[in-house]
Amino acid sequence: MQKELDFYQELRKKINNWLNKKGARKSKYAGYIMLAPDLFHLLVKLSLDKNVPKKEKAKLAIAIAYFISPIDLIPEALIGPLGLLDDISLAAYVLNSIINKTNPEIIKKHWAGDKDLLELIKEILKNADDMLGSGLWKKIKNLIK
Repeated sequence: MQKELDFYQELRKKINNWLNKKGARKSKYAGYIMLAPDLFHLLVKLSLDKNVPKKEKAKLAIAIAYFISPIDLIPEALIGPLGLLDDISLAAYVLNSIINKTNPEIIKKHWAGDKDLLELIKEILKNADDMLGSGLWKKIKNLIK
């Protein structure tokens, strides 16, 4: 009997399958898409950390729900892993908010990725408008306000 994959494992599997398709690695957003499982993991870990303020945990809950929900502004079911760009952008937006209101070390201790998290967040936020379009990016940010 095959064990059911959890969301994190299933997400990694989908992204790896996509990356193995011809041309997918050449997508200018492939690097961001590869971050999706690690960003999701970080959101979950921070939501369980007692050092994260409750108001920030509410934002984390929204970002986690957005990742898990099959219905969002760019649905993965329709366009595959490229549909994760809105999820990734929302995660970076929420993480940036937490960094600005808490000790960044709280976030760094839960980061499982191999790149500098603070630099990644800055880079994602800088490019979110281009990745999503300004109208969509504004709608995503409004989910948290």
